[in-house]
This record gives sequence, structure tokens and C-alpha cells, in this order.
Amino acid sequence: MVLGLTGGIATGKSAVSDIFKGFNVPIIDADQVARKVVEPGTKGLKEIQAAFGWQMIQPDGTLDRHALGTLVFSQPEALTQLNGITGPLIKQAVVRKLQGYRRRKVPLVVYDAPTLFEAHGASGMNEIMVVTVPPQVQLERLMARDHLNEKEALERIHAQLPLAEKVKRADVVIDNSHSVDKTKAQVVRWLNEAGFGSLITTKTNEVKK
Repeated sequence: MVLGLTGGIATGKSAVSDIFKGFNVPIIDADQVARKVVEPGTKGLKEIQAAFGWQMIQPDGTLDRHALGTLVFSQPEALTQLNGITGPLIKQAVVRKLQGYRRRKVPLVVYDAPTLFEAHGASGMNEIMVVTVPPQVQLERLMARDHLNEKEALERIHAQLPLAEKVKRADVVIDNSHSVDKTKAQVVRWLNEAGFGSLITTKTNEVKK
């Protein structure tokens, strides 16, 4: 089973991903894959340089993520262009990873992708889990996490599909506005209801040993 894990920026999706890791569930992290496809010497980085200029490349040859982020989150057409470059490369890499897990008959894999809906990846998922928090909490967390002012933070939030729309499309919703224990309890409940309670039992036995 492939569970698509998504949410709005700074809603705490990574915290939920860590809970799954704690139960030894394999995670395919779209952000990590996205970094891989734009490493120095890759087709992705070359295409970004060609599209947006040398100013997006740092002296050491790596991508200047801050400069690129400042550009694409203030210009929707630039974000669309960037997604057109990286999207296919990310999809190819994810498909290869999923094929490997299927060959090994892994029962559950989580695909952790912040732009699952925006990148049209939802159709490949068996179920979709959306992590949500109230809008003000999301804004405050993003400003604190990425050291952004309110305008910059709102630009990043508005560059994604509205969180309320993601919730509507979800098979399961995780409310991450309270304690970590409450969030974990929701994940455990889903694992049990989805037929993966053995993962919890196995982890509990490992801890006892």
C-alpha cells in the first residue's frame, strides 16, 4: 500500500512522517528526491540555470535555494516553469523507489510530498493523509521556522493549494495543532484501522527487548 502524506507548508507533515519512521515504515521523501535531482552535474540543475540564469547557482556549483525560492514564490509563472523542470525528474525517481519496495513485498510505504496534489501525484496513491493546523498557527510556524516576514510567509502559503481544499480531498485528516502524543494517537488509530496494527505490535516488542 502506498500512503500519500501531504499537508500545507509548516503544518507538521515531517512530524507525522517521523512517527511512521518510528514504526519502521519506509518513507519516500519528495523533498529529498527533489534535492537529488538538482545536485551539481544533473540535468535538473542545468535546466534551472538555463531557465532562470547563473544567479541561481552558487560559487560552489550548487543551487542557490534562497534565490530561487524568492523568485518562484513571488512569480506564479516562474513556479510553474520550475515545476515543469523538476516534476518529471522527481516522478521518475519516485517510481524507481516504489518498484524496489514492491519487489521486496513491503506492506506499507509512505510517500511524503508537500505538493502531492499540486504535482498531480495523488492518482498514484492508495490513500491520502493530510496534516492540518489552523491558518494562524501555520503562518506563525512558517515565519519562525524559515525566518520569514509575514508577506514572504503568506506568498509561500498561497503558492500551494489551499489547505482546506487538501482536507476535502483527503481519505484521512491528522490534526497536528496539539501535542505530539495526540498526533501520534491519530496515526496509530489509522494504522490499526487500515490493517497495519502488526507494525505497532512489532515495534512494541522491539522496545521491550
